[in-house]
Amino acid sequence: MQLSVLLVVLALLSVTGYYLGRSTAVRAVDGRVVRLHSVPSYHGMYVALWAGLPALLLFVLWGASENWLVMQMALAGLPPELTNVNEQALNLLKADILNLAHGVTTGRDSHAAVHAAAARYVELHSLSRWMLLAIGAALAVAGLLLARGRINADHRARNKVERALNLFLVGCSLVAILTTIGIVLSLLFEAMRFFAVYPPLDFLFGLHWSPQTAMRADQVGSSGSFGAIPLFAGTLLITMISMAVAVPVGLMSAIFMSEYASPKVRTALKPILEVLAGIPTVVYGFFAALTMAPFIRGLGQSIGLDVASESALGAGVVMGVMIIPFVSSLSDDVINAVPQSLRDGSYGLGATKSETIRQVVLPAALPGIVAAIMLAVSRAIGETMIVVMAAGLSANLTANPLEAVTTVTTQIATLLVGDQEFDSPKTLSAFGLGLVLFLVTLSLNMIALKVVQKYREKYD
Repeated sequence: MQLSVLLVVLALLSVTGYYLGRSTAVRAVDGRVVRLHSVPSYHGMYVALWAGLPALLLFVLWGASENWLVMQMALAGLPPELTNVNEQALNLLKADILNLAHGVTTGRDSHAAVHAAAARYVELHSLSRWMLLAIGAALAVAGLLLARGRINADHRARNKVERALNLFLVGCSLVAILTTIGIVLSLLFEAMRFFAVYPPLDFLFGLHWSPQTAMRADQVGSSGSFGAIPLFAGTLLITMISMAVAVPVGLMSAIFMSEYASPKVRTALKPILEVLAGIPTVVYGFFAALTMAPFIRGLGQSIGLDVASESALGAGVVMGVMIIPFVSSLSDDVINAVPQSLRDGSYGLGATKSETIRQVVLPAALPGIVAAIMLAVSRAIGETMIVVMAAGLSANLTANPLEAVTTVTTQIATLLVGDQEFDSPKTLSAFGLGLVLFLVTLSLNMIALKVVQKYREKYD
């Protein structure tokens, strides 16, 4: 409640500061705004930033550290015999305090001091919110008055506002970059825990994948086998099948829409193709499992082939249909971006339309087309739902598209569900798979970037 009130107060003070800053700037030059260094709106934004930004930063910092501080103060009131314990017991104690503070029963009899700590936690938490509201509102009012007092004809409000916006944009970029680094590091650390209990070479070059481990030491097959080659082979097989469908169809569609279709036809066809990209993958999975897989099996049996109920071919074909819009839409945009002067020069030399497309337009658009294909490959590698529903979960090492296979992402999804403990090799192997998959897709993106840079220099 207090946080919502504070945000409303900050919004109102910022809006008030904006109009006060504008009117103050105009009055400072008696209405002759040409004498101002910056237009009145910049003065308004300057005051609004001072009214909202410091309090907003306080709000963020307070929110990030509030729970930890309040918990430490609540723990400080407990007897030493309850807090001088190992980390696991201390975390359990904190969980009990939080549950009791939020009115959740813990299922066991807690110490009376723990109940008192929970009550103290609630009290301190409420006091913290009221303090934040008071300090934040005071800080906003002080910032508004301070900024308004600085306004005069020579005040460089525009420079300061643009500097603040620049810092904001840099901050947004840093958040995105640091988030990515954090994700990669968490993946790396968990993968290292897996490789500490399972040899990396056996994981990377092993030919047998059977991650089932026992819950008890006396169960049979408690060791598990984590050879990842069948998973990557299955991923590669399904990706190749999907690309064999998506690349030619998507590229030909792009060439037709950009070079041959009339504007009216292009306007009608392109949205229809792009609608395919908005269909949930589970719908494609249903189509693959209920329509495509039985059709392929029946077709194969009619000519004497042994086709599995869940085959790589069915999943790959449907995945290729799903990826067609990625290739066609991106390629269409790239082909349309080729300068018309290149086409006119080719026609002027006597080339036909097809010769112009093959020898001028496509080479000029090649960097973008390669980038589109690489993006489609990354999309195919990361797809999970279609494979689960149409290709099965069997880790078969085979190049036969008529057999059932599985992929890396499908196994990651299955490894992270169930009752297996998080520290078990079975669960940690998901992070090993994720790390290798991340390196593969990163390599593909780097290759695509190199191709784009090389040919961009040639044709620009």
